[in-house]
Amino acid sequence: MAWDEWEQLKTEAAERRSTQMQLNKADPGDGGRGLGVTGEAGVLKVSQKDLAAVGSKAHDLYDRLWREARIAVPTSDTAASELKSQGFALGGALQHVSNRWEEQLKSLLDACAHISNHMRFTKKTHQSDEDTIYRAMSSISTLDKAFDERERP
Repeated sequence: MAWDEWEQLKTEAAERRSTQMQLNKADPGDGGRGLGVTGEAGVLKVSQKDLAAVGSKAHDLYDRLWREARIAVPTSDTAASELKSQGFALGGALQHVSNRWEEQLKSLLDACAHISNHMRFTKKTHQSDEDTIYRAMSSISTLDKAFDERERP
């Protein structure tokens, strides 16, 4: 579609509906896949078990990367140094690859640690929120009981 054609279509649309507004929306039936549907569809739920599982997997991945992904770095650095000292250009290239590997590994380790720590924080925060809500709700039910007792003869 050419720019002129696009401008013409916009002008025609503006002339036809100069005082109207049209909003697009999802089909409230099955087309919305949960939008506009009452009940459990579309409700985001998270449990302490889910948060703990994600945090645990991230921590496990961090530990495994720390143990296994760093093994080649010292050997690669030594090989690169030896190749460079013997005049091979491959030594510099190998050192570059080793350095990039270590940088990327550090980024991945940081991401795993961030996920693990965030899941722990989220778990504690959600539990704190649940406790606060429970205390508030139990206080309300205690007050309700007191009001019910007063109305009795």
